[in-house]
Amino acid sequence: MSLNKTELVVKIAAETGQSQAAVLSVVDGFFAAVSETVAAGGKVTVPGWIAFESADTSARTGRNPQTGETINIPAGKRVKVSVGSKLKASVK
Repeated sequence: MSLNKTELVVKIAAETGQSQAAVLSVVDGFFAAVSETVAAGGKVTVPGWIAFESADTSARTGRNPQTGETINIPAGKRVKVSVGSKLKASVK
């Protein structure tokens, strides 16, 4: 089973008795807060469930898989998502 954003909002609204508009507002606010915090170098943690943070990557060399040519990959930032123990346990 897979849920897109709209289906997630409908499911949460049905389970909580809130309107879909209210749930959509909360979901959008959550993702906006996560984006802003991680972009500023912070970490967002929902204990036991999930954590989001930015991670620096160092410059390195790589290979073009089509030509085998060595290329330089510049340093950058990535988003690191860590799964918590409750989410891990629910999947088992």
